[in-house]
Amino acid sequence: MPLFLIGNKGIAQSDSLSDETILALPTTKLGFFERAPTFNATRFWSLTATGAVGYTGVTLGLDQAWYANYPRSRFHTFDDWHGWRQMDKFGHAMTTYFESKWAGQLYQWAGVPHQKAAWVGFGTGMLFQTTLEMLDGFSTQWGFSAGDMVFNLGGASLYLGQELLWKEQRILLKMSAHRPNYSTQSLQASNSNATTSLSARANNLFGSSPAELLFKEYNGQTIWLSVNIASFLRSPPHNFPPKWVNVAVGYGIENVYGAERNSWTDDAGNHFEAPVGLTRHSQFYLSLDIDFERIPTKHKWLKTVFSILNIFKIPFPALEVNTLGQIQFHPFYF
Repeated sequence: MPLFLIGNKGIAQSDSLSDETILALPTTKLGFFERAPTFNATRFWSLTATGAVGYTGVTLGLDQAWYANYPRSRFHTFDDWHGWRQMDKFGHAMTTYFESKWAGQLYQWAGVPHQKAAWVGFGTGMLFQTTLEMLDGFSTQWGFSAGDMVFNLGGASLYLGQELLWKEQRILLKMSAHRPNYSTQSLQASNSNATTSLSARANNLFGSSPAELLFKEYNGQTIWLSVNIASFLRSPPHNFPPKWVNVAVGYGIENVYGAERNSWTDDAGNHFEAPVGLTRHSQFYLSLDIDFERIPTKHKWLKTVFSILNIFKIPFPALEVNTLGQIQFHPFYF
């Protein structure tokens, strides 16, 4: 785990506390949801051990449950930049952002000084995502993607840069997802009498479980850049805009039934194509959002819940502009 990012100096005290202040601190019992004011060895080593075990378990589990089902090869790269209209790339950025953010917050909870905890968060997010890319690189089905790594780095850097510059997250990466209304009308294969439907194709590609809806349903997924306007105002008007209200811009795609084209061949060799009228396109959204972590509360456990909920963009009306040249208003969009 990223212990090398913690120097010998500084881990025994907070960035903002002098030696005299530390000695004068009361010895009251620290609540579980309270951040340690100084370096807490028990929390630090427990957290690091848990992370190391989790990292090892997730890596080995993915290798056996997923990658072992496909042929292996020598390490190789794979250019997938045009796949899924970059929707998967934005997903990489958001995933690495939250891995970095949560790891950084956990090490602050353990009393690691702010900047060092931010670097640990950055390293943790990059470690997890780089490991997945390395596993891809040894699979004939995929390959190491430079594009994925660029977006992984972008997500982790968005977290780290804000922590170093502002010591807070003013710009968040979030997600929302819904299940599109896929057609159940029969499609006939071009080389046989076999039939399928767009609904069946979507189930095969994206799955149908709640977890798959959130992380695999590219046609219904939107990745958001949620910006807290009040935090950028030096002298904001009284309670306006509210400190917890954000403006969000989002990216999504629609009518995508294959990585680069809307044609596919099933396991039996039947070749299908989506109807010509369904044009693959990208969508850009403008909406409002809520930054849960800026909602005032005295309950420290609730702040933890808010931090977890902040991965999701709250449903609000949204304005859509897409690459078909259309402008649409959604009264309620998630």
